[in-house]
Amino acid sequence: MQQFESFRASSLYCQKCSKAMPVREKLLLVLPDKEIYDYLCTGCASSLGQREVTAGELMVARAARASSGPSRFRI
Repeated sequence: MQQFESFRASSLYCQKCSKAMPVREKLLLVLPDKEIYDYLCTGCASSLGQREVTAGELMVARAARASSGPSRFRI
């Protein structure tokens, strides 16, 4: 399913908080072929997981954002 290829978590279970908590993404590392992000709990700032984005996924996401942007011409 193509809709889940660029999945991003909005909340994850935190062991310190003992419940599902909202998370924020923090860019950890930029490599030539991918970027690595860390998911941090908004309550206690614990690391709850990581997400890797390949260069191909980045190019597709940027192209989709550029094509769905506001139109230059008004009617």
